[in-house]
Formats: sequence, structure tokens, C-alpha cells
Amino acid sequence: MSKNSFSRVLGQLLLLVLACLLIGWIIEQPAWTLVLGLGFYLAWTLRQMSRFYEWLSTHPNEPPPEAKGVWGEIFDSIYHLQRRDGRMRARLQAVIDRIQSSTSALRDAVVMIDKDGHLEWWNHAAERLLGLRTPDDSGQHVNNLIRDPRFIEYFEHGDFREPLEIHSPIDLNTQLQYAVTRYGPGDRLMVVRDVTRLHNLEQMRKDFVANVSHELRTPLTVVVGYVETLLDSEEQMNPRWKRPLQQMQQQSNRMQSLLNDLLLLARLETSDHTSEDENVDVAPMLESIRKDAQSLSGEQRHHISLQIDGNTRLQGVEGELRSAFSNLAFNAVKYTPEQGDIELHWWSDDKGQHLAVKDNGVGIAPQHINRLTERFYRVDSSRSTNTGGTGLGLAIVKHVLLRHQGRLEILSKAGEGSTFICHFPAKRRP
Repeated sequence: MSKNSFSRVLGQLLLLVLACLLIGWIIEQPAWTLVLGLGFYLAWTLRQMSRFYEWLSTHPNEPPPEAKGVWGEIFDSIYHLQRRDGRMRARLQAVIDRIQSSTSALRDAVVMIDKDGHLEWWNHAAERLLGLRTPDDSGQHVNNLIRDPRFIEYFEHGDFREPLEIHSPIDLNTQLQYAVTRYGPGDRLMVVRDVTRLHNLEQMRKDFVANVSHELRTPLTVVVGYVETLLDSEEQMNPRWKRPLQQMQQQSNRMQSLLNDLLLLARLETSDHTSEDENVDVAPMLESIRKDAQSLSGEQRHHISLQIDGNTRLQGVEGELRSAFSNLAFNAVKYTPEQGDIELHWWSDDKGQHLAVKDNGVGIAPQHINRLTERFYRVDSSRSTNTGGTGLGLAIVKHVLLRHQGRLEILSKAGEGSTFICHFPAKRRP
């Protein structure tokens, strides 16, 4: 009620009281006249309140009943507010309908999930890709409809920085990619894309690389064997052939390293590691890697140190872990100048277990860091060729960590050295 309306009500009530007192004075009954006047006013007010309640409860969308005075203003104001809210709701509903129509036209599935994990809304593609049924599945928990253990772990863990690729719950021949985004007060938006074609192409690439690498091993072994035989009999060999044969041996060995890395990558990508997990003590492994790195350093005389803090037991595959850790240590040796410092540091805390390999070598520019784990990516191709690198070492490290639910963190600045940190989750601690 506005200030003017309130003043008018008080004025009317005051006039009623004065009129009742005047009439009561004339008939010599002022008290009874005042009581009757106020009672009449109260009855009229209750009547207007009754009409107001009846209108709101039974006919809220119809025009308000006729009324005079303040109650007429109240009826008209509320009616105008209702009409304005109705127009606003209509506009909002039109926007919602348009958004739902556009998302329904998407080929990717879109699913809205509340903070408790229950389904709120989905488009037609979700019914086709995930088998959701309208309205039977509305309000169901998403884990009751997508029962793959990998999805349940992914959804419950809450780390949605990377998408998840698994088979469709209704068709094992369909490969789906799940990407979840948080919004609002804990709600989640899940977008599901059919990546079967990309998955098949990637599988074809992996099979091709693995088959070619495997087939090349036999002829390459023959070539290496004959080259070594010729070099062993260098007294009977023409001196002009010695240098070409040495270069052939060097490049053959380099090709063998490349094939071995390719085969290891193929095995990491295709095999199931869960059956191979064991309780690994990384302390002797790291000491062995430190000694191998010192031997690799040779005349460069790097200072390689090892520091171990906390629990050194890790649930994993020993061969894969050794391959990843040695790749990091040997890379540090290859890209650190003579007499440089290389530190291997293992520690354990509440978040899990970690290995850091730190050097004071040439460092890496920021634009290269995100691509270091790609196959054959080289910051400086000439430098990598001179050091004998295959370009697959960090790709192997990345895949080993993924198979152990870990991640690789790279900290580096050009000219200031690099630090490669392997993070393993706490659940990997036996």
C-alpha cells in the first residue's frame, strides 16, 4: 500500500469516527453509535477481504471484482502485476522452448543432471545413444542407467577436466565420449558424442603401427647382425667401408630403439594392466635407474642424486613404471650440459605419491610444453637427432601414468632447466 493510500484510509476512518460521535451526540448515544459505525466498517473490510481471497483462489486469471476506494486500488494493482508476470513467464517459456528445440535438434546427446545425480531433462539424441526413456527415466540416478564401472568412477570422482570414452550402454559396437560440465548449485550438464568413427580410425592406426613395427623387427635384426659381423672382421675389410658400416650400425640401432618404443606404446594402449598390478617397491628401482643414468652420462660427468621421503610402495606394473621413470631420467641426462645437476626426488603425502626429475639443463619454452607428450614431437629436431632420441619417450610416460590413474606435470623455462613430476593418486598406495 502506498503512502497516499495509507493516508486516505486513516482520513476515512477519522471522518467515520467524527460522524459517529456527531450522530451519537445528537441522539445522546455516542458510545453505541461509535460501536455500530466501527462494526459496519469492519464488516465492509472483511467482505472485501473475502472477495479478494475468492478471486485469487478461484479466478486469478480473470479481471478482479469491482471495488471502490483502497480495495479497488489493491485489486487493480495485483491484477496488473499478474498480467506483467504472465507476460514475463510467457517470454521465458518461449526462450526455454527455443533452447529445448535447438538442443533436441543436436546429434549429440545432452543430459541435465541435478546435484544429487538424478536426471532432469534430456534431448532426443540421448534416447538414441543412451537408451533413455521419457518419462520413465526422469528422476532416476544416472548410475542406474549407465552401469559401466568406468563411468561410475568418472562421475563419482568429479574430475571432469578430460572426457571419458567407453562403449554405449545399449550397443557395444558404438563408442561414446562423455563430457561433463558443472553449472549452477552443483548441477551438471553431460554431453555425449558418438566417436565410433574416430575410435575405429585410431584403432586402425594403432594396429598399423604395431603390425609394421613387428614386421620390421626381423629384417632389421638381420641387417644389424650382418653389419656387426662385418665390423668384427675389420682387419680383412677395405678401410673405406669402415665408416659407412659404423654409420649403418648407429642408424640401425636407432631404428631398433624406435621400433621397441612403438611396440611398447602399442602394448600400453591395447593391453589390460589391471591383472598385472603388483606391490612395487620403487626405492631399489630408482636407485638402479640412477646408476644407469650415471653410466649414460659417461664423460659428461653429471651429478645425479636421489632423495626418497615417505612410503615407497606403489600398486602397479613394475616394468611399465621402470620404463616411465627411466625415460624421464635419461632425458634429463641427454638434455643437460656437462657436469649439470639432476635430482630424482620421491615423496609421499595425503594426495598420493610423487616422483620429480629435476635438471638445470636447457629448459623448454612455454609454447612447447603442452605438446611434449605427443608422439614424435620435438622441440628441436636437430638436437633430438644428435642425442639419439626417438620422440616417443614422453608419450610412453604419459600412457604409463594414465594406466596407473596418474598424471604428468611439466614445469620448465627456457634456459633454466626442467622438472617433470609424476603424480600417483592415494588409492595406488598399497
